[in-house]
Amino acid sequence: MIVRIMGEGQVRLADGHLAELNKLDDELLAEMENGDGPGFRRTLQALLSRVRDLGEPLPDDSLEPSELILPSPDATLEEVRELLSDDGLIPG
Repeated sequence: MIVRIMGEGQVRLADGHLAELNKLDDELLAEMENGDGPGFRRTLQALLSRVRDLGEPLPDDSLEPSELILPSPDATLEEVRELLSDDGLIPG
């Protein structure tokens, strides 16, 4: 799966990591629903960090279609709400 972090680039991520990332995504969604700004910021950073750690960066000149687009690390709660689907940021 190709994942884009807005403002950073793309990484190739094995599908086997989605379950772990979905747990963080569920936490993020709950924090957003509860208006927990500090928790939201902490979990967003953790989610993006795991994607960076688990993924293999693609070259900057690579133009692969992204299957998943994640917000930038400095995205606001409102900006992330606009990106959400019913499943959160990560489907499944």
